[in-house]
Amino acid sequence: MQVILLERVAKLGQMGDVVDVKPGYARNYLLLQGKALTASKANIEHFETQKAQLEANNLESKKEAESLGNKLNGQQFVVIRQASDGGNLYGSVTTRDVADVATAEGFTLDRKQVVIPRPIKELGLHDVDVTLHPEVEVTVQLNVARSAEEAELQASGKSIQELAAEEEAAAEFEIQELFDDIGAAASEDEDLAETAGIDTDASEGDSETEEDSKA
Repeated sequence: MQVILLERVAKLGQMGDVVDVKPGYARNYLLLQGKALTASKANIEHFETQKAQLEANNLESKKEAESLGNKLNGQQFVVIRQASDGGNLYGSVTTRDVADVATAEGFTLDRKQVVIPRPIKELGLHDVDVTLHPEVEVTVQLNVARSAEEAELQASGKSIQELAAEEEAAAEFEIQELFDDIGAAASEDEDLAETAGIDTDASEGDSETEEDSKA
């Protein structure tokens, strides 16, 4: 099926190009999203009469997208989710989640602008692409954590695995200290018992000496 593009479409063509695409892709995406028209003689002639205006509109929207992109590119957004101790999420982070958290931070995004190649199902830092315009794409980072405190640690460069290892090491250290304290206390008790035994023997010896003298 042939269509004429009304804007640049990645891996397909530029505005004004007539391209061959699969009917389903044309109907369900290009035509539906207003990115193309069927390449009929009437539509091609209509495009030529509107081309200058379309190019002007495209340039204006591109400038707006670039302005937003300069502020948005490289931003990190925290997404709080429940997860297992191993870092696996109970669910996944979606394009809607990304759009919502970005909008909450003052960046108006539509979920259709967010590109997540693979479902995000683990805690950690994840890069996500955002298409603000057919010719403007930026990257943001999601900090997916179980709490704000954990997000801060991840932002400092520590992974969930490192955090878990540190917590385990700290717990083992506390247990070892507890055993050391118990051992030290037992040793002190033994020392006191031995000292008390020596004093008792000495007292008994003195008593026997006194009795011998009297006899």
